[in-house]
Amino acid sequence: MTAPSVEVGSKKFTESVILGEALTLLLADAGFQVSHQAALGGTRILWGALLAGEIDVYPEYSGTLLREILADQGLDGLDALRTALAERGIEMSAPLGFENTYAIAVTAETAERLALTTISDLRAHPDLRFGFSNEFLDRGDGWPGLKRRYRLPHRQVQGLDHDLAYRGIASGRIDATVVYTTDAEIERYGLVQLADDLGYFDDYQAVLLYRSDLAQRVPGAVPIVQRFEAAISEPMMAGLNGMVKLDGASEQEAAAQLLVDRFDVQVEMEHRGLWQRLLERTLQHVGLVSTSLTAAILVAVPLGIIAARRPRLGQLLLGLTGVLQTIPSLALFVFLIPLLGIGWPPSVAALFIYSLLPIVRNTHAGLTDIPPPIRESADVIGLNPNARLRLVELPLAARSILAGIKTSAVLNVGTATLAALIGAGGYGQPILTGIRLDDTALIMQGAVPAALLALAFQGLFELGERWVVPRGLRLQPAAT
Repeated sequence: MTAPSVEVGSKKFTESVILGEALTLLLADAGFQVSHQAALGGTRILWGALLAGEIDVYPEYSGTLLREILADQGLDGLDALRTALAERGIEMSAPLGFENTYAIAVTAETAERLALTTISDLRAHPDLRFGFSNEFLDRGDGWPGLKRRYRLPHRQVQGLDHDLAYRGIASGRIDATVVYTTDAEIERYGLVQLADDLGYFDDYQAVLLYRSDLAQRVPGAVPIVQRFEAAISEPMMAGLNGMVKLDGASEQEAAAQLLVDRFDVQVEMEHRGLWQRLLERTLQHVGLVSTSLTAAILVAVPLGIIAARRPRLGQLLLGLTGVLQTIPSLALFVFLIPLLGIGWPPSVAALFIYSLLPIVRNTHAGLTDIPPPIRESADVIGLNPNARLRLVELPLAARSILAGIKTSAVLNVGTATLAALIGAGGYGQPILTGIRLDDTALIMQGAVPAALLALAFQGLFELGERWVVPRGLRLQPAAT
């Protein structure tokens, strides 16, 4: 019988990934089967995955729990927080020993030029451009509340990835951003943190959240989790972040260093070469695209036929698939997590939905564009509707149908990179990691193969066109 596995999760920023890796390595060293779903996404994705049992443990912060996840409970203090979590089947460790709160930061030049020392000072400069992480813009403890507390009049506020915000402020495209106080980039870019003079930001103590049933399902795992309590100081965590962000080490190497420094545990790390990683990501990406596209073809072509034969129903089908196409891709991935969990199932389902419209629309267009005299000729020779569809209409519409499938395939390859945010792997993993670490070479390890795969799918369907489309219906080069 296979021993139960511990599923560790982490958010898509360096500190969370390091903590997730450290916990994973320590559990593995103790003999447990463990896997790490690294950089899954934002707070809501991790919290939902924990509640659903898709992961067993992940790093979180007390202020996030109080002000964002359980904001409607009006909780005050760790004891009240621990009780509220227990009611949901979740346990919380004691603080890990460091705080990582939010702060508003500007460059040293901006701070000196405008005499900025506190957040309140920003009120006198309404023309400053703010760039905040997309999550901070919408969080209960983020920009909306900060704006109200400090009565900030600023309107030039844009959302972007947290790691990209540092490059934005360094390049002068934005004037102020939100930082995590243990971020290595604060020192790297010489930023000045403005004092939170009205006390808006809460105490964000790092903790580990884990499912209450973990102790029963995997005996001995919880004491390993609890070893991290009061084990990591703020300077130590900042140093580990800098080891990755400034020195080019991997998160796993930083996690291994943490285990040596704090627990005197030496672990052996698995080192995979570039080609091995590329093969693994290619198999994951091709699997996502081919599975979702095959399912979409089996569903969308019949829907396109129905839409062509029944005009009123056809308008409804085209409208419905069009509406599904307008749902933002990341929102759809997240929406499917409560229904299908994380990883492969919600990713395939989302990609399937996005593949429908081009195939349905092109199947419908290919069939409805067939000249009436051709249909009449088929009726004259005695073909019934099904035979006419199979022998006449589908061959004539084959070029249009294949064009829709080809479009879906190419779009699918690009959209599938977002599946890495919910643990499905593929080419999106190095892209997201490269963005987080400001590593162009790592981004290219995902972007270039994804582009080549899209071209490969396009070429494959163009070859398929020679086999499927009758010779007499293929476009011939114009005579000169």
